[in-house]
Amino acid sequence: MKKIIDRGKKLLFAPQESVLSAATIIMVMVVASRVLGLVRQRTLAHFFAPDELSLFFAAFRLPDLVFEVLVFGTFASAFIPVFTEGEKNAWRTASVVVNIGLSIFLLFSLLLGLSAHSVYGLFAPGFVGPEREKIVELARVLFAAQGFFVVSYVLTGVLESLRRFLIPALAPLFYNLGIIISTIVFAPSLGLMAPAIGVILGALIHFLIQLPLAMKMGFRFTASLKLTPEVRKIAKLAAPRILETFFLQISKTAELFFSSLVSKAAYTYYTFGSSLQLVPVGLFGTSIAKAALPTLSRESDNPEIFRKTLFSALYDMCFFVVPVATVFVVLRIPIVRLIYGTDIFSWEATLQTGYVVSAFAVGIIFQSAASLLARSFYALHDTKTPVMVSISSIIFIITVDFIFIRVLNFGIWGLAASFSMGVAIQASTLFYLINRRTGGNHFFKTLTPVFKAAAAAFGSGIVMFFILKIFDRSVWIKRLSFLSSLESTAYIPFEKFVLDTRYTVNLLILTAIVALIGGVTYILISIVIGSDQVWNFFNLLRRILLRHKVTPIPSKEQETVAPPPSDTQTQ
Repeated sequence: MKKIIDRGKKLLFAPQESVLSAATIIMVMVVASRVLGLVRQRTLAHFFAPDELSLFFAAFRLPDLVFEVLVFGTFASAFIPVFTEGEKNAWRTASVVVNIGLSIFLLFSLLLGLSAHSVYGLFAPGFVGPEREKIVELARVLFAAQGFFVVSYVLTGVLESLRRFLIPALAPLFYNLGIIISTIVFAPSLGLMAPAIGVILGALIHFLIQLPLAMKMGFRFTASLKLTPEVRKIAKLAAPRILETFFLQISKTAELFFSSLVSKAAYTYYTFGSSLQLVPVGLFGTSIAKAALPTLSRESDNPEIFRKTLFSALYDMCFFVVPVATVFVVLRIPIVRLIYGTDIFSWEATLQTGYVVSAFAVGIIFQSAASLLARSFYALHDTKTPVMVSISSIIFIITVDFIFIRVLNFGIWGLAASFSMGVAIQASTLFYLINRRTGGNHFFKTLTPVFKAAAAAFGSGIVMFFILKIFDRSVWIKRLSFLSSLESTAYIPFEKFVLDTRYTVNLLILTAIVALIGGVTYILISIVIGSDQVWNFFNLLRRILLRHKVTPIPSKEQETVAPPPSDTQTQ
């Protein structure tokens, strides 16, 4: 028992020494968090129709805007690089950042909370009368939850700076659980206020679960707003990122604006589609990017190791993300039906959400890559370059949003398509700039592993498409299959080998089989075309399955990770 307890403590409190081990832990927890996030959305879809849910999702816009602009951007770009430098006053700096962030947030929350009705008149003109009143009521409640996140994300930055990734990765699980439990218990009596209360509960737990470890590592709350040199440095580094986040929030507000003009339920379709595409982005994009940032920051003075670490992570990321994106394109309708297919989520809602998922899927690889590439600039203490690139892509997205929705009258999928186009431009530009900055001379040659992943995914996508059409009973009944044009197929006893996908179990079986065959096809094609990443994948499986753990990177690729001063003081 003592050994089990000791191993549990080590898992929770010990630092992750390599990008691979850190990324693996984050990936596992991100999978759990994203799956639970989909359970949360499914729970909401069970209790509320798409028209109602659009009000709930719209209510997040104003609190999210304040939080993201004033707080979140600071930690992604500035806090970790400064904290990992090991200044003497690192812990005091963290406390001051909490105090300043919370003070600014409370001020803006009060001002915008009082003027929420007028603000939402600009943000969501499609919602009027009682609908807007409900949005405002929910938004004022949600502001309280974001206040907990202000403090919680400082703790996340502290722990990730010290390479403790497990506890911060666990926190989102409890956030989602808070929403799910509150919705199930209170929705029949409180309506949309039930998930709003759950957001507050989840945010509180998100903070409390990280506090003990952060305090164990040395964090303390102090009543100080002193602008120390370290705080000024964080502010200087964060300023460009805050500007970028401001433009990003304008883009997200534009999504609400245009979707409210499409239909009352359109914002729900868009949000549900976005939630699905965030699963692979979070699993392979954000997790690898977050795990790589501390190491990239420490290797910023060693260009050769920096470049090797960055591009190795990028190629492995692409190897995993590209086939998942392909699955989302081919299996969009079955996936949407499985996750959101409740009694009150209609077939029209399924189709519209499926279109959104397809449009988002095209941009999954670019969104994942942009997350890592932007952090590579942050590690070099250059926040201006990724910010300027991001702002340019955001302006492009908003422009295309207007063209797609107001000029061409596309459906809600047009917003997802414009987002994918914009993030593709962003990721491509960042790749070109970091490749040139780190000594790369051959742009397209450097992209060879990415092209190989795309080629393998294209082949597996074709295989999945044909298999899906052959074994789906509804396709044969409606004579929509590509085989129905052949006269000989009229004599095929299709009932004996197809699945009736009106039933959840059959739909799940067909989706799983098609995805599995697609995955095997992808790996086989990758081997044939000589992809190096497929062997990295096999090595990772071998380490997990044969040794029951992820071992450190081999000695010939060993990372030099200097422990922060606090490590030796607290262990």
